[in-house]
Amino acid sequence: MFSGSIVALVTPMKPSGEVDWVALDALIDWHLESGTHGIVPVGTTGESATLTVPEHKQVIQATVRRVDGKIPVIAGTGANATAEAVELTREAKEVGADAALLVTPYYNKPTQEGLYRHYSLIAESVDIPMVLYNVPPRTACDMQAETVARLAPIDNIVGIKEACGDAERVGEIKKLVSDDSFIVLSGEDAQTFRMMELGAVGTISVTANVLPRQMAEFCENFLSHDKNGAAAWDEKLQPIHDILFCETSPIPTKWALNAMGKIQNGIRLPLVWLSDGLHGGVRERLKEIGAL
Repeated sequence: MFSGSIVALVTPMKPSGEVDWVALDALIDWHLESGTHGIVPVGTTGESATLTVPEHKQVIQATVRRVDGKIPVIAGTGANATAEAVELTREAKEVGADAALLVTPYYNKPTQEGLYRHYSLIAESVDIPMVLYNVPPRTACDMQAETVARLAPIDNIVGIKEACGDAERVGEIKKLVSDDSFIVLSGEDAQTFRMMELGAVGTISVTANVLPRQMAEFCENFLSHDKNGAAAWDEKLQPIHDILFCETSPIPTKWALNAMGKIQNGIRLPLVWLSDGLHGGVRERLKEIGAL
């Protein structure tokens, strides 16, 4: 259903912090031209935590409209309050998203039973394909493979974006989930190659914001059984994966896109623009791979 290089799209902003709708359209056009296989608006990289609910809905709607059915749109609709996640997921369905990406609730640290009930209720409330999203470094909440296996039989829970920091978790999930249609997507660019060896079918990628064609080719190589070609791309991409997390994401990614002339220098507090001392390192890596 969903595979390959799916970009965790930044939300372009003006220096004032206002969403830059013209730049958003241009970014989406660039991804369509570059072979990106799917788009996730208003995920973590899209600064979902600091967009208002109306903005959240507007960004999803604008993305769906611009993509125009050419590739899947998986809308970020997670929240730490179950009722809010239901509301955002309903809005995503209403504006035409193909699926919803739902991060584990953050800050309140639910138990595994709480996670099961959270996702079960959302799935029962909104008839849209759902991709679970596990990213404990951001949320202080780690959804275990056993909980994923409990949720996988629910018809509209179709997969998981796994970013727990341990690529081997993919193997644990694949062992416990017998349904081959349940997909695993990497949420860690640097670990995507290993995750795909273990059964992941692609990535929801930060790096794809900056190198969409390269990330698409990397995934296509692997999925077409050209493992050597994928490994060669992985080696080239690892320095970019590394530098795009030299400060909290999406700070370095937004700086890189600004340096490439794709977006203005807008980001929302409490995130701030990339520290001056890191500009040279990011610029050097971008030049090495031909992005600048």
